Amino acid sequence: MKSSTDRILTTHTGSLPRTKALSSLLVKREQRKPFDKAALAAEIDANLDANIKRQAASGVDIGNDGETPRVGFSTYTTERMTGFGGESLRKPTLDAIKFPGFADFMKRQIGIADDLAKVWNAPQCVDRLTYDPDLTEAREEADLFQASLKRTGVKFTENFMSAASPGIVSTTMLLSPRNPVYKTDEDYVMGIAKELKKEYDFIVSQGYVLQLDAPDLAMERVIMYGDQPLSAFLDRVALHIEAINVATADIPRDRVRLHVCWGNWNGPHQDDVDMKDLLPLLYKAKVGALSIPVGNPRHEHEVEVFRTQKLPDGMLLIPGVIDVTTNYLEHPEVVANRICAAVSAVGDRERVIAGTDCGFGTFASYEFIAEDIVWAKLEALSQGAAVATKRLWK
Repeated sequence: MKSSTDRILTTHTGSLPRTKALSSLLVKREQRKPFDKAALAAEIDANLDANIKRQAASGVDIGNDGETPRVGFSTYTTERMTGFGGESLRKPTLDAIKFPGFADFMKRQIGIADDLAKVWNAPQCVDRLTYDPDLTEAREEADLFQASLKRTGVKFTENFMSAASPGIVSTTMLLSPRNPVYKTDEDYVMGIAKELKKEYDFIVSQGYVLQLDAPDLAMERVIMYGDQPLSAFLDRVALHIEAINVATADIPRDRVRLHVCWGNWNGPHQDDVDMKDLLPLLYKAKVGALSIPVGNPRHEHEVEVFRTQKLPDGMLLIPGVIDVTTNYLEHPEVVANRICAAVSAVGDRERVIAGTDCGFGTFASYEFIAEDIVWAKLEALSQGAAVATKRLWK
């Protein structure tokens, strides 16, 4: 995994904008409605080429495929594994419960449910999970990325590919109480880890850095565990970390980065768990980098926690220094301030890579930031990293 040896490198969290046509086709595929396969393939190629070119033009150093072929950062797994069916009914966030006006606002903003990817009503786990033994879609995605890099001529400093963590799968696609195989949550989480290990190993075998998307490690405090004590939530976090370590057992630590966040909806987030309570558990993950948001009004101050709870030896920090929930465009000096604050807290400029708080298009049809502003934000990230580099390499 590359580090900021002679300048602050930049990256992002994974998902990037999709065209309306692509989102519509991906949702139809997820909902098993008729769709034009040739049209989907063409849209994926065109969107992928555009996203790769725009990443490079924006100054992104460590890039990916934007999760272009996926309907959602976590729910894509239901199209690669058997054992899912029915519908999960997830709890609302504490934001929605405590601020009903906000909940109504979000419903109006999101739109018509029939046209949306499954987020709060994803399938349940109704039987034993089995990952496609041929890894068909995983292979196709890796091939599509490589083909696009060749067509566009783009060469990132490093390429990464994201994958859902066992924990986010278990908390999005809930365990059916009638499941004949997994009798407990622990059984279910470990069953997911066993199957996703196949995808993780494949991604790394293709030369990519593996990013594990695990918002569950913070976000579920205000969803699944919103009515339970903090200790219960932290116990579940510990289980999810154990599952990550099982699933990555055969991958070198420095080929894995872990993304954790509090959810990227533009709500109050008043009940988010404190970072200081999470870090001791997150540090137990066998990963080479930790990606976590500090670029938003609720969590920006928490970068200071890294001053007292030091990163483990060999672990990099990818602080989110760009807010992905607002169309407000960060000034490069603000971005530089956030990067320098992270470097000061960590104590080593080479161990900090500038990133974004979360993805810009975590689910098809759920993008909340205008596409042209997404690229402007990534340009601001690059410009801010350049300003920070001048300050830090005097």
